[in-house]
Amino acid sequence: MTLLDYPDKVAATVFTMGCPFRCHFCHNPELVYPEKFPAKTLSEDEVLNFFRSRKKLLDAVCITGGEPTMHRDLPEFIAKVKDLGLSVKLDTNGTHPAMLESLLKKGWLDYIAMDIKAPWKKYSDVVGVKIDLEKLQQSVKIIMESGLPHEFRSTVLPRLHSRADIISMARQVRGARAYFLQQFRPVDNLVNDEFVTEKKYLMKDLEDIRREIKDWFKVCRVR
Repeated sequence: MTLLDYPDKVAATVFTMGCPFRCHFCHNPELVYPEKFPAKTLSEDEVLNFFRSRKKLLDAVCITGGEPTMHRDLPEFIAKVKDLGLSVKLDTNGTHPAMLESLLKKGWLDYIAMDIKAPWKKYSDVVGVKIDLEKLQQSVKIIMESGLPHEFRSTVLPRLHSRADIISMARQVRGARAYFLQQFRPVDNLVNDEFVTEKKYLMKDLEDIRREIKDWFKVCRVR
């Protein structure tokens, strides 16, 4: 249960396993490499029963990952969540715009959040794999034109993102409803162990950048 993942709602967060990216600073390696981290997973019925037992407490469900949109049965799961009368927030990295568009056409999403990992020209270096840039840009366009509450967010750290890079990332989604700068957290368990001791931006430095870009968005904050 979370009071943070879905703005203004009490939500339950569901984590899906597997991701096409290998972001060096990702702090969920067990979701990126599920085969390396054997863990107890829940069946769909167990998850839905959890929601049913807490219907009086929950307003919404946040579906995150990993990358939820890489799973073909995501629409079926979301339909069952909606049948329970719960709102749905989807977190995505933008790699599957066709899935995103399909969910929107069905009216099954209430809030969308997409990560912006880097300036377009540096994306592959930051996410650790070759990417289809056109698909990411298509997802940005779909989200911004969806008419739904949405946000874009970027986790940043000096080794990968210069000040100019961060401003470029914000410019890529200029005009969006909300954009958040997120401070990198150097924890013990990252996708790339080399980043465990990596330096992070000071909050005052991120706040200084935020002031430069804040007028491009209705909401612009540092997390």
